[in-house]
Amino acid sequence: MSNDNAVLARNTKNAPQNPLASQTVAFSHYNNFSAQLPIDPVSGKLVAGGIKEQAEQCFENIKAIAESIDHAVSDIVRITIFVKQSKDIEAVDEVYASIFTSYQPSRTVVVVDDLPMDALVQIEALVSNGEGTIPNAPQAGDLIKLTNNTSNAPTSSVSTQTVSFSHYNNVSAQLPIDPKTGRVVAGCIKKQTGQCLKNIKAILESIDVPFDDIVKITIFLKDLSKMDAVNKIYTTFFPDSAIARTVAYVPARTVVAVKDLPMGAAVQIEAVVSHGDGTPPQAIEDRHGLIIEANNTEQAPKCPFSTQTVAFSHYNNISAQLPIDPKTNERIIGGIKEQTGQCLENIKAIIESVDHVLEDVVKVNIYVKNIGDMDAVDEVYARFFPDGVPARRVVGVSELPKDALIQIDAIVGNAEGTPPIVTQ
Repeated sequence: MSNDNAVLARNTKNAPQNPLASQTVAFSHYNNFSAQLPIDPVSGKLVAGGIKEQAEQCFENIKAIAESIDHAVSDIVRITIFVKQSKDIEAVDEVYASIFTSYQPSRTVVVVDDLPMDALVQIEALVSNGEGTIPNAPQAGDLIKLTNNTSNAPTSSVSTQTVSFSHYNNVSAQLPIDPKTGRVVAGCIKKQTGQCLKNIKAILESIDVPFDDIVKITIFLKDLSKMDAVNKIYTTFFPDSAIARTVAYVPARTVVAVKDLPMGAAVQIEAVVSHGDGTPPQAIEDRHGLIIEANNTEQAPKCPFSTQTVAFSHYNNISAQLPIDPKTNERIIGGIKEQTGQCLENIKAIIESVDHVLEDVVKVNIYVKNIGDMDAVDEVYARFFPDGVPARRVVGVSELPKDALIQIDAIVGNAEGTPPIVTQ
């Protein structure tokens, strides 16, 4: 019997099913859920009603999936909420507060241009998986979540700043809020970007984790034309340490154009962070020495602000891929089908460069300029994922870098883990 973790895809009839995506894909100590729309699993249609009814249905679907794999809503470590209108966030929060009455996961909320089926809201969950996914060999089922808040970063009644489980810290998306005033900082996009990153740094320092332990960054930006200014500040934070500067380490990264953000902010930044010492009750000798493995290949487009894939423990975090030809570093000629194929070819090349295959993908995030293009996207997607195993997120955006029609990122299982490098 193999001692490696296996990709474990599962579906229940009590939640909406999609032939192109699994409801949940577990690998090692996390369950990756597909983003849930407010679909009645019996009718397959959006529920009647407004934002409150739709939010309730999204959470009902998440609850049904969690319970179908012997988990509970309290096992959620991160919630991501996409709404189409800023004014609906308050109503979603009313529903949210009825579900998370004592424990609050880390959280991201963004206002996007469109969602599948013209839904008003879409909600996604990341759930702990204490039993692991080594076939017929449950592991450390008594791992615990570690939650933390610090007064040196903005606090919220509906989210925890960071929730750790096993070997990852999941940090709530940070707005450019001054923790002393509780308000968005005045000033330009550079000041707001700097405040977001300062908040993330303060959270990590509060749990004794260095800034260079970040493995993936997602930047939600209201005006994509401001990206150059964002990058100027970004490079003052990454790399952060002498060791990271020596190897020019930068995390994997995704940039998403959004319609709006809470509190009228211009930018919001989300971080996924390695947690080398794990969460108790792992024995201390089993919890140290894991390393970050960053990799780039000539077979996929390179970017000075991101690494194509950053592995830590049992996951590879893949940077968002645009439909760029790696030979020319330009967007390919063609429509949505050709662009989708190029994005997925780039992801495939990155995965194969670290000795993995597409069957190791556990989650795919798709950002598309026209939701109406999804039938064409799915036609191409099915050639790469014929079994519909990865969990999936689909979001409509107003624009993408290089005026692309689509952008795709992925999370990939890493069965071999990232043990210390032993020199002879």
